[in-house]
Amino acid sequence: FSVLYSAILSSYLLGERLNLLGKLGCMLSLVGSTVMVIHAPEDEEVTTLDEMSSKLKEPGFLTYAVILLAVCFLLIFYLAPRYGQSNILIYLTICSVIGAFSVSSVKGLGIAIKGFFAGRPVLQHPLTWILVITLVASITTQINYLNKSLDIFNTSLVFPIYYVLFTTIVITTSIILFKEWVTMTVIDIIGTVCGFLTIILGVFLLHAFKDMDVSLGNLPQVLQGGQQTPVTRDDKNILIEVDNSSIAPEDKPKVFMIYT
Repeated sequence: FSVLYSAILSSYLLGERLNLLGKLGCMLSLVGSTVMVIHAPEDEEVTTLDEMSSKLKEPGFLTYAVILLAVCFLLIFYLAPRYGQSNILIYLTICSVIGAFSVSSVKGLGIAIKGFFAGRPVLQHPLTWILVITLVASITTQINYLNKSLDIFNTSLVFPIYYVLFTTIVITTSIILFKEWVTMTVIDIIGTVCGFLTIILGVFLLHAFKDMDVSLGNLPQVLQGGQQTPVTRDDKNILIEVDNSSIAPEDKPKVFMIYT
């Protein structure tokens, strides 16, 4: 529900506009994510830190982790300084990729906490402290870049896109770490793919038509093509050109208003 109430609260508290297509995009993203979670297989039962350690050391997950780290470093040190201020996907992709490590760390620490109350020497196990350090570093990075994204872009866009990217990365990480794809049936595979395609459609509607003024009130006129759909801008820093050709001649200077 974070996608829905973030869009509603940003509309009431921050004055950010979410048109009809954006609302449909939020709903499709939520439906697609729900379908993916329903058809995703259950986690493999891991009860001790030794079992978790063996899972983390497997070549498939190590390769996956190295690829995620490489992508994350590329985004942080190369793409973010150049395109982070203009492309909403840069900062949110960093948060989502780092989320794979935070979720894995939380699962491992959950096992450690259960073992601690069961009287096992989990504090002497090196994996416990590795997971703690990884969790703190990943959450700090996520909060940092998520706040940067919220400072620049529309809140009603940030949370749905982040939710979709984060959910997809986390499900992929769980599948690789616990080899959940081995137990997936054909129906689950089809459901997962359909859910993912629904998410893509929802994000497309949310992002591609965010500047169009489409609502239930003017929907018939928009469909009939009787009038041109006005364009609105909802970014935090925006330059709006005010030009009334019926009042001011074309040779007069134009007036610009800057809202921050």
